[in-house]
Amino acid sequence: MAQFAYKGRDSKGGLVEGTLEAANQEVIANELLRQGITPTSIREKAAQKDVFEAIRKHPLFRRKVTLDELIILCRQMHALTRAGIPIIRAIRGLAESTKSETLSEVLEDVARRLEGGVNLATAMRAHPKVFNDLFVSMILVGENTGQIEEAFKQLANNIELERETRKRVKQATRYPLMVVTAILVALLVVNFFVIPAFASVFAKFGADLPLPTKILIATSHFLTTYGWWLVIGLVLALYTFLRWIKTPTGRYRWDRFKLKIPIVGPLFELVALSRFSRNFSMMLAAGLPVTTALTLVSEAVNNAFIGKAIAEMRTGIERGDTLVRTARTSEMFSPLVMQMLSVGEETGAVDALLIDVANFYDEEIDFSLKRLSESIEPILLVFMGGMVLVLALGVFLPMWNLGAAALGR
Repeated sequence: MAQFAYKGRDSKGGLVEGTLEAANQEVIANELLRQGITPTSIREKAAQKDVFEAIRKHPLFRRKVTLDELIILCRQMHALTRAGIPIIRAIRGLAESTKSETLSEVLEDVARRLEGGVNLATAMRAHPKVFNDLFVSMILVGENTGQIEEAFKQLANNIELERETRKRVKQATRYPLMVVTAILVALLVVNFFVIPAFASVFAKFGADLPLPTKILIATSHFLTTYGWWLVIGLVLALYTFLRWIKTPTGRYRWDRFKLKIPIVGPLFELVALSRFSRNFSMMLAAGLPVTTALTLVSEAVNNAFIGKAIAEMRTGIERGDTLVRTARTSEMFSPLVMQMLSVGEETGAVDALLIDVANFYDEEIDFSLKRLSESIEPILLVFMGGMVLVLALGVFLPMWNLGAAALGR
């Protein structure tokens, strides 16, 4: 609908003007004639550009679709498709009812594409930031097998597990992050406000300062003098690093490095392997070939290093090797997991036993998360103790020396 400014004459010849909203000028003219006004001019008003609205709709500031919203979408689509509601009607209804503006626009676009003749998987593939390759592949399998409602159900369960894993990781790392943040804030306050005050006092006495005090004063002087340059350098370094890890080589090296980080590296590996086992099982249960499932899962584990190992498993299977042999060559799985895979391959129930493998990894993740805080706390205590010791020695040692000098000792 557009805004139109009009001018006309009423039945007495008086000038009448105003604005009306309509689809085109013809509708405006008919409406004016119905009111007894003879239009003399009708022109469309230029749409006023809302700067804040344009900024809000910019991709950089748009809110992403959350896992909770995807779970609700899949649950609702499962219920609607099982009830026999047409796909287009179901999607348009969810687009109108969702509170997420981003998801509403995506669903509206998906509905328009469906009306244009494409299938649901193709329509969703046009929005990779909302529906990843694994999501689209499951929908495609559901469409081809006539079990679209089961595809949505499996996707909902899979995303729920992903959400729970992320929540547990956040809960385990919340306390260490708060402690580290508090330490950094305390160090900045001490270096910018406390140490300069003490440095001016010590300078008046001209006494020879101990080494810890010299270190503190030198650090404070550097931060107060070159602090802005240091911040600019850190921002540029962070920007360069983020650009680098978006490249294939950078992402591969960073993902490999993350697995070698003490304490948290094994946790990253367990999360990736659990995601691989559960997604691989879901794809096999849906009827996808092993090689196709491995290709999709290698991109869904969210780790380029492990993804490459999974892709090499696919290459081995294409050469004629068995799943167990290629899995053993990758050296990613424990002997217990290899035994379960071997039994699954012999009995033809790989997908069912992969769920057991995923549950095994989930238990290991729970145990590792419980130990994470216990492992980090001693390190934080030692670090905090060292910082307090340096600050105490740097501040109080010269005060004791000055006090002794003042008493003539």
